[in-house]
Amino acid sequence: MLIGIDANMTPDLLDCLMRMGHGDEIVVADANFPAASTAAHTHWGDVIPLPAMTAPDAIKLITGVMPLDGFTDACALRMQIDNAPDEMGEVHTQAFDILTAAMPEGAALGSIERQAFYQRARAAFGVVATTDMRPYGCFILRKGVIF
Repeated sequence: MLIGIDANMTPDLLDCLMRMGHGDEIVVADANFPAASTAAHTHWGDVIPLPAMTAPDAIKLITGVMPLDGFTDACALRMQIDNAPDEMGEVHTQAFDILTAAMPEGAALGSIERQAFYQRARAAFGVVATTDMRPYGCFILRKGVIF
């Protein structure tokens, strides 16, 4: 055990987060997202499973050790709901509450159309797969810096 590290943090997730640099992105995916096939295109190459965790739980775990980027248009993006891009589901609201508390001053949160999300996710550093069953419960987090 390590002091100050949440017991739900897996070795693979911690290793991935430590290897990411400023501006690298990590995907937090719901249970319906094609995590394994998307992860195969990322730098990490394999999906990082977080079984029995919701997307907001995974975001809280990640932002507990990883700073978010305040030098970009959005430090985190949510997947938009098809035909309702401005609508936020319960999973989005829960995640954005956590992200708002974790983001640096002046940072912003954003959204991205579902097909564009899939494309951007393929260029991410890694993909975390949760078992959250709520639709559109997918997010991209951008790593920041510590001063």
